[in-house]
Amino acid sequence: MKLKRGFSRGIAAVLAAVLAGIFCTAEYYSVRLPDAVTVDAGTELRIANYPDIGCIDSPEGDSATLALFGTVPVKSVAVKQEETPVLCAGGMPFGIKLLMEGVMVTGLGEVTDTHGSRICPADASGIQKGDVIKLADGKKVSSNGELQQIISSSGGKAVRLIINRNGTDSNIDLMPVYSAEGVWRGGMWVRDSIAGIGTVSFFDPATGQFAGLGHPVCDSDTGENVPLHSGEAVSVDITEAQKGEKGIPGELKGSFDNGVTIGILEKNTSSGVFGTLTAKGDFSGNIRSFPMGRRQDVKTGKAYILSTIQGGEPKKYSAEIERVDYKADDTGRNMVIHITDPLLLDTAGGIVQGMSGSPIIQDNKLIGAVTHVFVADPTRGYGIFAETMYDTMNGA
Repeated sequence: MKLKRGFSRGIAAVLAAVLAGIFCTAEYYSVRLPDAVTVDAGTELRIANYPDIGCIDSPEGDSATLALFGTVPVKSVAVKQEETPVLCAGGMPFGIKLLMEGVMVTGLGEVTDTHGSRICPADASGIQKGDVIKLADGKKVSSNGELQQIISSSGGKAVRLIINRNGTDSNIDLMPVYSAEGVWRGGMWVRDSIAGIGTVSFFDPATGQFAGLGHPVCDSDTGENVPLHSGEAVSVDITEAQKGEKGIPGELKGSFDNGVTIGILEKNTSSGVFGTLTAKGDFSGNIRSFPMGRRQDVKTGKAYILSTIQGGEPKKYSAEIERVDYKADDTGRNMVIHITDPLLLDTAGGIVQGMSGSPIIQDNKLIGAVTHVFVADPTRGYGIFAETMYDTMNGA
């Protein structure tokens, strides 16, 4: 009898341990699964990176329940049904020309006045590095020259500035200082435009809308997103791929084809730059179309990227997706990608600056784009979900 009771207690302990393990596993998955997904109508909801997770109920409403082994409920996710788009993959380099909405303060400096005193009027007025000056004495400011003209003609009177800081407009009165050179100065440096090289991620052949970079264009001095007033995507010739090394990022170097505009840039966002092509013919060549992979389609394993590091057309380079984060707060860091292609490693050392936006293909779907290189290891970098870029492009 004692043996029987002991056996029963042993079975109960084992069952308790098994159940505890199952529910701990369920909790593990719960914090890693996406909160919302988009699916084609009538298709089964699967999370590619977690094959043990299935959908208990058919995702025909606005939510679905994901379950471990199809039986233990793990998480309820919001579901949207939408036809999967077919996109033309990029991989082509393009030149980025951005004019800001105003001018960005990139630095503050002291002014020596006629008495030999050193003063920074901008700092004294409360202006900070990264502020965007939109108006000066009621006039729109679109260049460094325009701002300096208003300050120098102030006669020492306060110049009323409308600035934007962290998305909020405010008024600041700048008191210029009469410098030893005989000019009224504000004590700051500003930038009105920026240029660089990136890679096209994809474009919609039906609308001509395109996406690139996978991350925002930021000012090199302030690190702030450049507020876009107007911009152009221009044709560019890659002349060299400067090889990256540990601690020293490589870089694509090239020259703009002056006057050859291929698109108008309309958005500079955390998910990349977006616009409308004006010359789709420039992207003719061997353009391939792919259905867009949803975030739940992305998994660890083999993939490849399309990029142009030499010559005129994008080439295919093998890679491995090492980690997928379905819930990353930073949209540019949804996955970790490892370059394995011998030619790309030999030529560029892996990912280099200018390759941002290179599309990532897995299981014949366009699933994302390269966004960042690991400075400590240029063979690895981050990627963004193509779905995130597509939604931003379409205003979702």
